Amino acid sequence: MATETADGLTGHVRSVTVTTLASLMGIVAAMVSEYGLGADPSGRINVFVVLGAIAVQIPILQALGVDVQEFSTKDYLYVAFMTFSLWFVSWTLLLTASAV
Repeated sequence: MATETADGLTGHVRSVTVTTLASLMGIVAAMVSEYGLGADPSGRINVFVVLGAIAVQIPILQALGVDVQEFSTKDYLYVAFMTFSLWFVSWTLLLTASAV
C-alpha cells in the first residue's frame, strides 16, 4: 500500500486489526464457554476462558505485524474490555438461546 510505512501498519489498519481480533476472540471465547467446555454458567472456569482469550491476543497481534511494543496501558485495557464485552454478550445470547 502507498500509505504503509516500512516500519509496519498504518494507524487505521492497526486499529482495525486490533479491534477485529479482540471482537473475534471474544466471540470464540463465548463459543468455547458454551460448547467447548459445557461448564456450568456459574462456574469459574469460564473466567479463565476469557482471560486466556485476552492473553493469547498479544502474540497473535505480533504475528499479524502490529507493533505491540508501542502499546500503552490504554491499549491493553481496550483489548481486554472489547474481548470481555463480546464474550459476555455472545455467551449471554448463547445461554438464552439454549434455554429455550
